[in-house]
Amino acid sequence: MGEAFEPRVVAFCCRYCAYSAADLAGSMRLEYSPNVRIVKLMCTGKVDTLHLLKAFEDGADAVFVAGCEEGDCHFLEGNLRAKRRVKQAKKLLGEVGIEPERLEMFNISASDAPLFAAAVNEMTERARRLGPNPLRKEAEKVA
Repeated sequence: MGEAFEPRVVAFCCRYCAYSAADLAGSMRLEYSPNVRIVKLMCTGKVDTLHLLKAFEDGADAVFVAGCEEGDCHFLEGNLRAKRRVKQAKKLLGEVGIEPERLEMFNISASDAPLFAAAVNEMTERARRLGPNPLRKEAEKVA
């Protein structure tokens, strides 16, 4: 029998809020799943639907976008654009047979390290429950 499944989680985080919360979580020594890989963005409004889908194509088992609180984006409406793109990507994932719940959007303030840790743990557990991304085997064959 092979080794136990450990999900790969990718987090697209805005520099001002979610990434600061991740940094604070580390400073506070909060425990959260080590399965997450963070992609730091100036604003979640810069994340494109293609970036989200490419993360799955490259073998991520779960992906989340974490930005500023709604109405509190440093770039005015960037997090609202990201929310629409996440919704669009979820629809596309469903159309190609990948569970849309593998993708989520979170709004996390810079001071809310516990919420960042909870988001990471939630997405890791979600990926564990759903099992490996069906595209992961294909990505591993290519690599």
